[in-house]
Amino acid sequence: MDDIKTLGVVGCGQMGSGIAQVAASGGHETIIRDISEEMLKAGMTRIRRFLDSAVNKCRMEPAARDATLAKIKTTLRLGDLERCDLVIEAVPENVKLKKDIFGDLDVICSQDTILASNTSAFSITELAAATNRPDRVLGMHFFKPVPVMRLVELVKTLDTSDATHRRARLFVEGLGKTAILTKDAPGFVVNLLVTPFILDAIRAFETGVACKEDIDTAMKLGCGHPMGPLQLADYLGLDMVLRIADVLYDQFREKRYAAPPLLRRMVAAAHLGRKSGKGFYDYGKT
Repeated sequence: MDDIKTLGVVGCGQMGSGIAQVAASGGHETIIRDISEEMLKAGMTRIRRFLDSAVNKCRMEPAARDATLAKIKTTLRLGDLERCDLVIEAVPENVKLKKDIFGDLDVICSQDTILASNTSAFSITELAAATNRPDRVLGMHFFKPVPVMRLVELVKTLDTSDATHRRARLFVEGLGKTAILTKDAPGFVVNLLVTPFILDAIRAFETGVACKEDIDTAMKLGCGHPMGPLQLADYLGLDMVLRIADVLYDQFREKRYAAPPLLRRMVAAAHLGRKSGKGFYDYGKT
């Protein structure tokens, strides 16, 4: 069974709504589940705003926007995902919450259904252990903003079958994304490499090597990066950077993954970056 026709997405935040949008744009019937109407409404508003912007910039025909929106349904019931061929979990980075969801989906969904997680750092093997179908579980890590970023990391555990990987890859490539295959290792590829880069930039700022603007300018102009490391940290969310750093440090116990004290203080003060209005830079109220 290679054709994934109906997608379920658990979580309607920035990642979940973005995944739902690209899937619906690719012609897939898409069902988004979240725990409140407010969250579902916010996610659908985000999708409509993105699609309307594409229409206004002549990047999309109004009919294509309307067809995309018509493909998306929302629900508060996890049970409504029972007929999905693939379900992608995109809830906050809480491993117990994710394991509970995987356990529930294992009971609800058909045995042919692939269960995937969009987690940035948690072990896919641990999530798969909450199910009775470890061969049909894998990581499917999209990047923010999902409609724009082309990469998807497909994370294969020791138990993920070749057939599951093949079906997932066909789905991802059908969305116009580029899939890479990675083992179920902490941080996968991107976060394994980018996290120490961001942490080193925070340490450089914390110890007075240079001001934040010059650190970011150095990496943009000196290395050709589209965004400096402190700007990137603000964009990702400092709480997310800290969470990933802690997962990596817990696994490797290497200094390069140890979160700088400044990062912990900023997260404790709710200076989380763009989403809170203030991080290394001030974005005003959001």
